[in-house]
Amino acid sequence: MRKLPSLNGLKAFEAAARTGSFSEAASELGVSSAAISRLVRLLEERLGVMFFERGANRLTLTAAGLAYQRGLTPLFDGIAALTAQVTSPARASALTVGIGPTFAVRWLIPRLGDFRAREPGIDVRITMGGAAADFADDWTCGVKLGDGHWPDLVAEPLFRAELTPVCTPAMAERLRASGDLDPGALLRVSHSPDDWRIWLRAAGLADVRAQ
Repeated sequence: MRKLPSLNGLKAFEAAARTGSFSEAASELGVSSAAISRLVRLLEERLGVMFFERGANRLTLTAAGLAYQRGLTPLFDGIAALTAQVTSPARASALTVGIGPTFAVRWLIPRLGDFRAREPGIDVRITMGGAAADFADDWTCGVKLGDGHWPDLVAEPLFRAELTPVCTPAMAERLRASGDLDPGALLRVSHSPDDWRIWLRAAGLADVRAQ
């Protein structure tokens, strides 16, 4: 069974510690400064710990008070966020993005902070596998490599991708002309089976067949 201090006392202390003032805490919580002071004093007495050193015109947190405030503030922030999450009518505004894991980590996720700042009412959900998987019915949109010609879907280009062949240094020593390419040594990824055909054609090496 949990043994918790008075919630009103915790709220009063956290607000006073965070703002550094009984009066500012009182304004935030909609009570009087005297009420904040009394609640904090009762909390200190019940816990047997001094949270503030009280001066003439200022409050100074003790080491215990600073530690307590640093722990309480994220908890209260979490309660506020959870309450907003379960009560907000905008919960239906969800954007589900199907995307490949590498592209998500390197391109999409670093940009989510700016998007959420502009559109705080939209809940962004990421489902991995977009580069290789077919578009799913529960996706709002997806990021996929291809020519953009997909039936019943609207495609908008993000940017062009560059195809660059790579090989080991030892193999590079043997490649001096197009005829040196070994079709049996060309590796392909399952979600882009035409990459070699596209690159070979662009490089004027259509005589080399990608197996």
